[in-house]
Amino acid sequence: MAILRVLIFFSALIFGMSDLCFSQSSWTWQNPLPQGNRLNDIHIFDINTAIAVGSAETVMRTTNGGTSWTVQHYVADKTDNLRDLFFIDANVGTAVGQDGTILHTTDAGLSWITQISGTIQDLSSVHFINTTTGTVVGEFGTILKTTDGGSNWSPQTSGTPWDLNSVFFTDVNSGIAVGDTGTVLITTNGGLTWMPQVVGVLHLRGVYFNSPSTGIIVGDQGTILRTTNSGVTWTPQISGTLQGLNAVYFSDTNTGTIVGHNGTILRTTDGGLNWIAQTSGSTNSIEGLHFFNANTGMVVGNAGQILGTVNGGLSWNFLTSSITTNDLRGIFLTSNTTGTATGSSGQILRTTDGGNTWTAQTSGTLQYLRSVFFTDALTGTIVGSGGTILRTTNGGTTWSPQASGTINSLRGVCFTNTNTGFIVGSSGLMMGTTNGGTTWNTLNSGTLNSLRSIQFVNSNVGYAAGSLGTIVRTTNGGTSWTPLSTGTIQDLYSVWFTDANNGTAVGDTGTIVRTTNAGTSWITQTSGTISDLKDVYFSNSLNGIVVGTDGRVIYTTDGGTTWIRQRSGSANTLLGINFINADMGIAVGADGTIMRISGGLVPVPISITPANEYELQNNYPNPFNPSTTIKFAIPEATNVTLSIYNVLGEKITELINSELEAGKYQYQWNATNVATGIYIYELKTDKFVSVKKMMLIK
Repeated sequence: MAILRVLIFFSALIFGMSDLCFSQSSWTWQNPLPQGNRLNDIHIFDINTAIAVGSAETVMRTTNGGTSWTVQHYVADKTDNLRDLFFIDANVGTAVGQDGTILHTTDAGLSWITQISGTIQDLSSVHFINTTTGTVVGEFGTILKTTDGGSNWSPQTSGTPWDLNSVFFTDVNSGIAVGDTGTVLITTNGGLTWMPQVVGVLHLRGVYFNSPSTGIIVGDQGTILRTTNSGVTWTPQISGTLQGLNAVYFSDTNTGTIVGHNGTILRTTDGGLNWIAQTSGSTNSIEGLHFFNANTGMVVGNAGQILGTVNGGLSWNFLTSSITTNDLRGIFLTSNTTGTATGSSGQILRTTDGGNTWTAQTSGTLQYLRSVFFTDALTGTIVGSGGTILRTTNGGTTWSPQASGTINSLRGVCFTNTNTGFIVGSSGLMMGTTNGGTTWNTLNSGTLNSLRSIQFVNSNVGYAAGSLGTIVRTTNGGTSWTPLSTGTIQDLYSVWFTDANNGTAVGDTGTIVRTTNAGTSWITQTSGTISDLKDVYFSNSLNGIVVGTDGRVIYTTDGGTTWIRQRSGSANTLLGINFINADMGIAVGADGTIMRISGGLVPVPISITPANEYELQNNYPNPFNPSTTIKFAIPEATNVTLSIYNVLGEKITELINSELEAGKYQYQWNATNVATGIYIYELKTDKFVSVKKMMLIK
């Protein structure tokens, strides 16, 4: 984020690369794998086939017992969090979630249609007693019922303002809903009336009946309640844990499993009288579970994690992979192949193959490592909490601590050359070195507000941004700093200048401020979001990209006059982004999220005249190695996906998944990391689908 990074990028440009065009870039998960969005529920059809749902309308499906998974995001063309899943038979299922979302499938989850819920409240749980009769519950006491398979949903009166988290029916008349602050509602007439019960004040998360009379409720602080009289009375059970318990499932009247926070799994074989802890091997929160029989089951949770058992939980195996689920905040790329990411608990990761694989490096600390900067492929500096400074001169093979002289949190670092560098941190702390960090000297930043980001555009001109809208500037190589008036009091997390005059800073509640006169004045831009914006990158004065909470990505091609949302495929907070050239960047974030963005140059409009019809052209060249160009046309503004599949129908990559204006477009697919073979590319819009073949020969 300093002059060296700008120089690296400029060097790429003079060898023929043009400016970044972020508008329809392709995002690919690199960690966790196959994806890292939280999964909330799962259904197992048989020992081989299962389907899981989660954030960003993620649907994952396996047909080989979890050995591999196909992944779809935004299955109903929205970004909602899917919170619960219920299949009444092998084909017919319903998923519910955020903002009143109800999705219905009749082909075992291969395709989904949206049903009208009539509410914008978040929906938490769904249960069907037969193919036509089902109930959904959600926040603020929402209860919905259908008697026609979901074609129509009607509200019912719950009589409670509290969030309802789980619902279960034992027949068409008898049901129970549980929720926050100990809420338990019972109905004996199919939901025409719901009667409250008093069972405590803790939040209740899940309910399941293993017979018409016997049921289990689970909730916060290890709560397990059991009834043997259809819910008239409830008896506390000993769970042996204080972890929050999220869900419960019985495969038969005696055999049941409970899952919860911090990898908690409990098992009963006597109908819930006694519960025994099982070793999951995970520290993530487990949100949902399902068993095909007493032995074969799967659980899902945070960071896209899926675990499976074939022996009733005596052992649990990871069916997904992750090198870390620590939050990652710092990212720096020194080449197309080499980069370093840093994060919580002293996490340092290194890639030498463009992010396809990442290796953990030893930091020697458990402090939160917030920022990283390299002056060349081998020499880098990391800063973090507790005044932590680490230095490497061998690409991270070893990291050595440097004395900072402070215990303040250090949040940003940059260098203008191998020896001259700057660090910013809490309470306006700023430090500088002229000897590669052998010594760090305190500088007067001109503010007592915390500083979170620093960038130099040349050896003299630099900017730092931080809390309460603070931006300070130096024009003499950091000797002195002058506060600038930004017009905002929102915390700013990142600042980026493409030259001494043109810069952008981003921060809380969608804040974007922009200057074109070296910070003399700042204009607040409309971001179109209230999400916190965590990092910003510009390739020139016009083309930029911003990342933030809930996987938010927005881009501009006009210097921020307009910002357009882009779907990243992540619902996890993205905390940092870095580009090495016009075609490749990496974003990092919460729960170990690492995502690669490619195709930054294209697609670009090749005609400003709207097309008359939908068209997908033959790629050229074909056969090709390693790149080919795909052209298409759309006659109206619509959401467009352009996907590549192998001959087995497995998705290789999704080149586009975004709203496009009417026009003609082209996209260059680089298949460097793909094997020789025949591939299928599909253009899909709301009204049009077209598929063509191409051949890669290496």
